[in-house]
Amino acid sequence: MDDHIKDVADRFAREGFIALAPDLYHGEVATEPDEARKLVMNMNREQAMKDLLGAVKRLQSVPEVAPKKIGCIGFCMGGSLTLALAAATPDVAAAAPFYAGFQPPADELGKIQAEMFCAFGADDGGIPMDNVKKFEATLEEKDRKATVKVYDGAPHSFFNDTKPSYRPDAAKDAWANSLSLFRRVLK
Repeated sequence: MDDHIKDVADRFAREGFIALAPDLYHGEVATEPDEARKLVMNMNREQAMKDLLGAVKRLQSVPEVAPKKIGCIGFCMGGSLTLALAAATPDVAAAAPFYAGFQPPADELGKIQAEMFCAFGADDGGIPMDNVKKFEATLEEKDRKATVKVYDGAPHSFFNDTKPSYRPDAAKDAWANSLSLFRRVLK
């Protein structure tokens, strides 16, 4: 759990949402890209999904969460897990995956009932734009309620204001779109 993710949870709380950021790395924090890649590679995805489904149930148990609709946002691997969580449970009503390099297969995407805002950077060297176009086409083919936005001049991690890759204009717009989705669907 790094400071950026804690800050994103705090931002949602300041906007009036009940926010929970599960620690899928169980206390381990990476400070270098190679360390981060190792953490991602070593993550037990099955356990991560159990943790995320548990987080959904925990939020639904909070009396102030009303209606019992849940939103999920994630970045990079977290964006991919956001898609997987939305496919795994209809309790996720709004999803905002950012630069999700791995998307579930078409049949899994077809299970998603959540409305989505999906953000990508046009200059993300790790996610080919052909993959993003294929992802968007699959969502359309499966008739999913989704907006896919690609930000010109934005690299991977453009939303993370603690990194040199931060792009304020793209981040501001992506945040506004995410908040709009969550306010419309969850409140």
